[in-house]
Amino acid sequence: MTWSEMQPLLTQGTLDTLYMVLWSTVATVVGGLPLGILLVLTDKGGLLQNTPVNKFVGVIVNIGRSLPFIILLIALIPFTTVVVGTFIGPTAMIVPLAVGAVPFFARLVETAIREVDHGLVEAVQSMGGSIPTIIRKVLLPQALPSIVAAVTTTVIVLVGYSAMAGAVGGEGLGSKAVTYGFQRFETQFMLITVVILIGIVTAVQLLGDGIVRLLSRRGRTA
Repeated sequence: MTWSEMQPLLTQGTLDTLYMVLWSTVATVVGGLPLGILLVLTDKGGLLQNTPVNKFVGVIVNIGRSLPFIILLIALIPFTTVVVGTFIGPTAMIVPLAVGAVPFFARLVETAIREVDHGLVEAVQSMGGSIPTIIRKVLLPQALPSIVAAVTTTVIVLVGYSAMAGAVGGEGLGSKAVTYGFQRFETQFMLITVVILIGIVTAVQLLGDGIVRLLSRRGRTA
């Protein structure tokens, strides 16, 4: 396969991968952030201590994290079809990608929120601050660098998930690598897809690390 033949395939595969990862990241943050906060608030000694709710949410999160993504991907085919109208293509893959990443991200958010100095929470409480105020003014700002680091880690995980999704009709670089690199024994094509994936992961990590350092410096000078 010549470079002129590979280029459009690689370009389309890269665009599909970025599309899947971007929108599944948005869905993951929207779903996982409140879930992680809820795990902290409803825990023992939390602002909304509620053991049954905490245990229930914890079990759901643990089940979601324990399932291998490829199995979850296949199990969610009926649900994906109902939501999107099909289980094939990059748009359809956003559903299982988000469902698989939300529990992972929620646990990372939980850890980040637990690192916030409880004294700050008590100070706002003593001034009559409500729970939404504490979340908005204390928990999220103080945990923001760690949450950004969690988003970075989650995006990298989603890049890997998107490659696996290619084996089940998800398009993207994973699909191109299987179809042209593996099934047609195009070793050069396979190597190029690997290099592109490594480049995406490296770029995401560098960007995330840069934002975390910036937020940390602002926090120290605030």
